[in-house]
Amino acid sequence: MALYTKEEALKYHSMKRRGKLEVMSIKPCESQKHLTMAYSPGVAEACRAIHADVEQVYEYTNKGNLVAVVSNGTAVLGLGNIGPEAGKPVMEGKGVLFKIFADIDVYDLNIRANTPEEVIEFCKKLEPTFGGINLEDIKSPECFQIERTLIQEMNIPVFHDDQHGMAIISGAGLVNALDISGKRIENIRLVVSGAGAAAISTCRFYESMGLDRGQIFMFDSKGLVHKGRSGLNAEKSYYAQDKDMTLAQAMDGADVFLGLSTKDILSPAMVTSMGKDPVIFACANPDPEIDYLVAKQARPDLIMATGRSDFPNQINNVLGFPFIFRGALDVRSKVINEKMKIAAAKALAALAKEPVPAEVCALYGVEKLEYGVDYVIPKALDPRVLEWEAPAVAKAAMDTGVATKPLDLDQYKKDLAARMTASKKRTKLVVDSFGYDL
Repeated sequence: MALYTKEEALKYHSMKRRGKLEVMSIKPCESQKHLTMAYSPGVAEACRAIHADVEQVYEYTNKGNLVAVVSNGTAVLGLGNIGPEAGKPVMEGKGVLFKIFADIDVYDLNIRANTPEEVIEFCKKLEPTFGGINLEDIKSPECFQIERTLIQEMNIPVFHDDQHGMAIISGAGLVNALDISGKRIENIRLVVSGAGAAAISTCRFYESMGLDRGQIFMFDSKGLVHKGRSGLNAEKSYYAQDKDMTLAQAMDGADVFLGLSTKDILSPAMVTSMGKDPVIFACANPDPEIDYLVAKQARPDLIMATGRSDFPNQINNVLGFPFIFRGALDVRSKVINEKMKIAAAKALAALAKEPVPAEVCALYGVEKLEYGVDYVIPKALDPRVLEWEAPAVAKAAMDTGVATKPLDLDQYKKDLAARMTASKKRTKLVVDSFGYDL
C-alpha cells in the first residue's frame, strides 16, 4: 500500500524552495572584516597555503567532506534511460541521504554525456574540488569501464553505488543467513536472476567473500549465461556455465537465490525444490521475483530478504554508501577497495547480532527486533550504523595502506556521534524554518 499519492510526492519536491538541496554559508559574513576574509583580499592567505602544499586544500576548503554524485541518467531506478534532467530528483535525493545519514555534503552533477569516454573525462576534471565521486544510475556495461578507469586514474574514492550497494548490503545479509543455517559460503550454490551492473558486481563481491565462481548460475532475459551463447559481453562471459539449463533446473537444490530482475520470475515449486534452509534475496522493485508470503508458505525454513520496507530484511543501499564514504573521506583514502567493502558488510552483519534499542523498534512499529531469520540485516534508520560501519571502513583503509590520514578509532567513534548530533540539529532548524505542511 503506497504511503503517498502522486500529488503529495510532487508537492514534496516543489513546495517552498524547489528541489531538495540548498547551499548555505557556514561562516559569518556580516561585517567588512568578514567580507574581506571570506573573499578578497583575505582569501589569498588560504590560496597561498594550498599552493605551497596542495594537501592543505583539505584544511582550508570543504573538499574533505564533499562528494560529487554524477549521473548521465541512462539507468535511473526502474525508469531506464530518461536523461539527466529527469534523473536529477534522484540525485538530489542521494544528496539528502548523504547528509542525513552521514553529514556529507553533495553537489549532484547531472551530465549530458552519452559515451563512457565523456563521463570519464568529466569526472577526472572534478578531482581538485571533490573528496570523492559517487557514480549513479549509469547503464551497464558502460558503468564497469567508467568506474574501473576512474579508479585507476584518480586519487580520490570513486564508487558506483548501483554496482556495490546491493553487493555490500546483501553480503551482510548472506553472512548472517549462512550463520543461521550453518552453511559455509565456499560450499553453496547461487542462482542469479539478472545480469546487469548490480547482479554482476554482487557476484564478484560474493566471490571475494569466498564463493566459488563455478557455483554461480546467472540468468538474463535470454536464459542461462552459458558458453554456447554468442554476443555475451566480457562481464557476462566471466560467469558462463558449460551447459545450458532452465531456471527451474538450476533452482533444484540451490542454496541461495539472488533476484535483480522482475516480478514473478520464481514459482512456489522452484522455492520448494531448493536445498535445506534456503536463502532468497528477491530485490526487484516494487514487486519482488516472488511474493514474500507465497515464498514463505512454500518453504517455512526460508530466510528471505527483499528491497521493500514492509517485509523483514530489507536490502536498502542507504545502509552502505553514506557510511562507506564517511569512513573513506575521514582517512582521506585514495580508493574504496575490496577490503573496505568487505569490512562494511561484516560490520553490518555484526551489528544485526546486537540488541536493538527500543527507540529503533518504535520507528518500525514493533516491540522488538532480534537476530534470526526475520532480522539478518540492520534497519536503515538505526543510528548505530554510522558508528559501526564508518570506523570499520576507515580501519580497512588504514590496514590496506590506502589511507593518508590515520585516525584513533576509539576517538573517531565518539567524534562521529557528536558530529551527527550537531548535524541533525542544524538540519532540523533549517527544515523547520520553512514551515512545511507534509
